[in-house]
Amino acid sequence: MSTVPFIPRPLVRVNQWTILLSVILTWITGQPWILAIPLLANLLGLIFNYNPIMKFARRFLKKEPSAYIPEDVGQQKFNSCIAISCLFLGLIGYLANWSVLAYTFTIMVAVASFIAILGFCIGCFILFQLKQFKYRISKT
Repeated sequence: MSTVPFIPRPLVRVNQWTILLSVILTWITGQPWILAIPLLANLLGLIFNYNPIMKFARRFLKKEPSAYIPEDVGQQKFNSCIAISCLFLGLIGYLANWSVLAYTFTIMVAVASFIAILGFCIGCFILFQLKQFKYRISKT
């Protein structure tokens, strides 16, 4: 029997909260390096399948990982790519003193994280629409 890889939802939520709170802390403190925390964690997760934020949070799961609502690994990697891009461009904006770039991308990733925490995944919606578009193109 093969098992489909998944991530327990609480770990995904911790990652989303980390992104949101790091952006808010960056806005409050004016310290753009705070964005590097979720940026590096998600980059490590994408490249090496090791997100230190999720790995740390795993210690606090009260049940077996399989007892939680599963989140698709592939979908989470896609979402991670979006978050990495926004965090990176936001960080570049801050470091280069390009306020419009910095705020545009940090607002986008903060809103997406907050909406995901509330239960609607914008990245999932984008990926679904992309797959639908590819399917429609393949049918013509």
